[in-house]
Amino acid sequence: MGNVGSGKTWTYFDGEWSEGNPNTMGPRTHGFWLSSSVFDGARAFDGVIPDLDLHCQRSIDSARLLGMAPMLSAQEIAELSWEGVAKFPADAELYVCPMFYADSGFIAPDPSSTRFVLSIFDAPLPEPTGFSACKSSFRRPARDMAPTEAKASCLYPNVGRCVTEAQGKGFDTAVVLDPNGNVAEFAYTNLFYVKDKVIYTPVPNDTFLNGITRQRVIKLARENGFEVVEKSVKFEEVMAADEVFGTGNYFKVGPCTKLEDRDLPIGDITMQLRDLYFKWAKA
Repeated sequence: MGNVGSGKTWTYFDGEWSEGNPNTMGPRTHGFWLSSSVFDGARAFDGVIPDLDLHCQRSIDSARLLGMAPMLSAQEIAELSWEGVAKFPADAELYVCPMFYADSGFIAPDPSSTRFVLSIFDAPLPEPTGFSACKSSFRRPARDMAPTEAKASCLYPNVGRCVTEAQGKGFDTAVVLDPNGNVAEFAYTNLFYVKDKVIYTPVPNDTFLNGITRQRVIKLARENGFEVVEKSVKFEEVMAADEVFGTGNYFKVGPCTKLEDRDLPIGDITMQLRDLYFKWAKA
């Protein structure tokens, strides 16, 4: 599904912008040693950064959930984001990634040591040609097992092993279940499916992030006359769908064209929702 962030990068750290990927941590840094780090991601393209304020606020909320003390407001992060985006060509498609981590502490982070980094890098939006997925043997953790309400870096090794397992079977990504055996999401994007022209998606249950793009697509769908149902979803329901698609910051809205051994179309509703999203974003 692509290689995020392999191109030009500008990084803001300690009040200064630098080109590339500067050193910000050492082996005794709490965020490196004990994983007190969070991040968020927004997309910059065509002169817009959709829902930037929400992404900035979520990075702050995630840091607080891990016991840190963010020192910037969402507005301040947004202003820095626009400052960094201006360092790239006007037609660049970028990933905007605010991060917080703790510098010190033992087991629990020392809130007063919280640091901020903003990384902005080239990441072209992928074409909606489709991706493949299989069911993962791994599951999302429950709220009382991990900080699932935060976009926390410590959750991503579990995501990574889901993806590695899927790719080892010849698929791009995975459908991941929750601790109760219901569908949670794709490995790193929220999951939707269409059956008889009704759009279904797993109801948020604190095992996966209620994505900002997910919420935006649901709102746009309902405003444009589509029925959207949030419910507990069995994997068999997704397998029987007319269309399956994902939403997330990486591709915004993207069709799933193969699920296990079943080929799926790039659906009309999927592409209508993708068009609605980008029309809204650029308005």
